[in-house]
Order: sequence, then C-alpha cells, then structure tokens
Amino acid sequence: MSLSDKLVPSTHPLLFEELKPFDFDNPPVDPKELADHMIQVMDQHNGIGLSANQLGMNHRVFVMRTEPRLACFNPVITFASEEQEVMEEGCLTFPLLYVKIKRSSWIRAKFYDVNGELQTEKFTGITARCFQHELDHLNGIVYLNRASKINLERSKRKLKLL
Repeated sequence: MSLSDKLVPSTHPLLFEELKPFDFDNPPVDPKELADHMIQVMDQHNGIGLSANQLGMNHRVFVMRTEPRLACFNPVITFASEEQEVMEEGCLTFPLLYVKIKRSSWIRAKFYDVNGELQTEKFTGITARCFQHELDHLNGIVYLNRASKINLERSKRKLKLL
C-alpha cells in the first residue's frame, strides 16, 4: 500500500469537499494500515489530530493523539453541549496560524474503529475540540471558516510578524 507522508497544500481541493463514508464491506485500503500510517504522520508532525484528506486521501477517517492513539472512521457527533469555549486552534495544514475558535465544551460521538466496530464515546476538553476540528476536515470545512473575521485578521498579522 502506497500512502503519502506529505501534507497537501492549504489550497488542495480535497480539503474543501465532504468525504464519502469509508466502506468496511469493500475497503479501499486496509483500515488498520491506514490508521497506523496516519498516526505515524501525525506524530512526525507533532499534531494532535490528522484527517485523511490532509494527506490527499479521500477516506472518511481521522486520527487523534489520545492514549492510546485513536482512529475514527465515519465519525458523527450525536450531541454537542450548548456550553462553548473559545480557544486558540492551530492546524497542520496552516502552520503557525493560531486562531481563536468557539466550539462545544463536550460532545458525544459515534464512529467505527479499525476493526469496523461501532464505538460511542463522550469527549471533553481538548479531545472534544480536536474531534470537532477533524470532523470539520472530513466535511470540507477548515478551522479558518469558523473564525470571526477580526480574530482571523489579528492572527494573520501576528503570523506576518513572525
């Protein structure tokens, strides 16, 4: 299986389209190998999450830096708290660009693991934020779309100063 270690540029078309569900009945790639590869690339780039489309792959899956590492195939948020938090977020696709984003404080989600088994989890804190960020990627949404115009402009100015 030939999988890319390279992150696609921020203008890559796959970053802006909703990805189709991963088919466990007729898998396009071995899900375990795919997840292991994505975790390796995420760790190489020191990320806390990575979606398949960030590597140019049209698979509805992302990985997160949890203990143990977690791969989420065909993820869905089933409940999002009304309570929200604003935090600075970054993204491997947009290096060094940190923007304040408002997201639900905690979520309930379901997804399939590498064995095609349905999992249901509650995520809080940074893990909930990461799940929402990566799910956005699979839906063709980049975090900059969620930023207020003023926060985005402020962050871009900071980046220019660097």
